Amino acid sequence: MRGFSKAIITGNLTRDPELRTTPNGASVCSFSVAVNRVYRDSNGEQKEDVSFIDCSAWGKLGEMINQYAKKGTGVLVSGRLDQRSYENKDGVKRSRVEIVVEDFNFTGAARSDGGSNSPSTSEEPVDVPDSIPEGEIDLSEVPF
Repeated sequence: MRGFSKAIITGNLTRDPELRTTPNGASVCSFSVAVNRVYRDSNGEQKEDVSFIDCSAWGKLGEMINQYAKKGTGVLVSGRLDQRSYENKDGVKRSRVEIVVEDFNFTGAARSDGGSNSPSTSEEPVDVPDSIPEGEIDLSEVPF
């Protein structure tokens, strides 16, 4: 039987992304996402728990994340789980699981610095109508 690994998380970046280049010239961006969970304990009191999930994005996707995301940026990340084993400085074997990002979206969550999550452009804002009459859009012209 063949295995399957897929993870989908949403949260905020815990730090600015870090972009590196491998010796082979590939770009890889590393970042961590804080995922909050609210629950009630056995006494009925509301508690909050936070998990910090390490992520890595390769190639153009990683470069885009590094360019536009900052600490506090709200994100939705999906990808496969990857486990790596290594030895620390003291020779102790360690293991780590991270999400290798396959898809990434900015969410509407506010950043900690009060800025917008949207990539900045020098273009003027565009008025978008509440509804667009059917048949007036040529989908072949949509760039995504």
